[in-house]
Amino acid sequence: MQVLQVQLEVGADPAEVGRARRWARSRLAGSGIRVDEPLAETLILLISELVTNAVVHTGCPAVLRMLFGTADDGTVRVEVADTSARPPKPRHAEGDDTNGRGLELVDGLADRWGWQSEGAGKRIWCEVDRGGARGGIRGVRGDGV
Repeated sequence: MQVLQVQLEVGADPAEVGRARRWARSRLAGSGIRVDEPLAETLILLISELVTNAVVHTGCPAVLRMLFGTADDGTVRVEVADTSARPPKPRHAEGDDTNGRGLELVDGLADRWGWQSEGAGKRIWCEVDRGGARGGIRGVRGDGV
């Protein structure tokens, strides 16, 4: 059960990614997650990757949401919704490539992640369990789960 949801509208400018990170840090601190905790660092990196993907690959504004579970549920969910219907396309970066690692990072850091169509666009989400235990199946799922 989700008990706290916060959201930020992000402009189509790649400079907005930094603003999204600063906003997320302050919301994490407000939820009781210290910014120097590994959990916070992981969440900030996930947010940075998902917002960057939305802004760079669609050229459109996006909406970043963070949902914080109860003490019993402890899961933190990050969602980024954009207006592009094009599904996310995981790529594999080679050696010195400067692009193509975003979804690989999300897959490696999140406990679960996926995407779903939403209106004319889509929502990409990931979840991190506060307990630190990695569980569930990770990977792209377009089935709305």
